[in-house]
Amino acid sequence: MQTTIYFVRHAHSTYTPDELGRPLSPKGYMDAERITDSLKHESIHYVLASPYKRAIQTVEGIADWIGAEIMIEEGFRERQLAKEPVDDFDQAVARLWQNPAFSYEGGESNLMAQKRGVDAAVHVLQTYPGKNIVIGTHGNIMVLIMNHFDSQYDYSFWKGLAMPDVYRLTFDGLKLKEVKRMNS
Repeated sequence: MQTTIYFVRHAHSTYTPDELGRPLSPKGYMDAERITDSLKHESIHYVLASPYKRAIQTVEGIADWIGAEIMIEEGFRERQLAKEPVDDFDQAVARLWQNPAFSYEGGESNLMAQKRGVDAAVHVLQTYPGKNIVIGTHGNIMVLIMNHFDSQYDYSFWKGLAMPDVYRLTFDGLKLKEVKRMNS
């Protein structure tokens, strides 16, 4: 039975120190409308999201379109990089990809974050077989999940993501069959 997950990396957000409550920027809202329009023809059954406001706001248009509540799934939250802000974000993420077991103080290693994300994805696949599910999430955790199913999705792939970005993953049971980028 084929199940389709549409991973939606959140749109651009306005920076605030409140990581959980950071909202979309005006550009982010416009891009979220574009994402909604692109998903209207995909026969979506369910919408899930990270608990972060920007991820929820990016997918709330499609949830409204299909008349569904957004189900919050902690497993799709962004990875905790470190307890304190890092000096060079890209360099810090690169180090985590180079050594998947390494973690900064108070942060998650790639292995830890990936397990959390994959557990959530497997739960979705087992709970909604044969359905089309939109998941509002974040770039880093999205690529870690994709990497579990296919190693070509790595640090370089993450670096090339747009904001927002949508990837359609088609599964047969728990086996990834196809990945297609939905927007460019």
